[in-house]
Amino acid sequence: MKARVFVTLKNGVLDPQGKAIGHALGNLGFPGIGEVRQGKLIDIELATSDEAKARAELKEMCEKLLANTVIEKYEIELK
Repeated sequence: MKARVFVTLKNGVLDPQGKAIGHALGNLGFPGIGEVRQGKLIDIELATSDEAKARAELKEMCEKLLANTVIEKYEIELK
């Protein structure tokens, strides 16, 4: 089973990389850019085909390693 994990900063946490991206887009001639937030995308292939087990494993992976849950949130997508 394939999974995709999206990790982004929680609302209210400053995102200097997002600000830099937004500023650069404006300098490149893209007007009207509002707030930009950046994050990371992680694709994982799991050996299990049990969706409940996969979600539980992925949640544990996120809590232990993939996301800093103090300042980041994550979303799991199974394919």
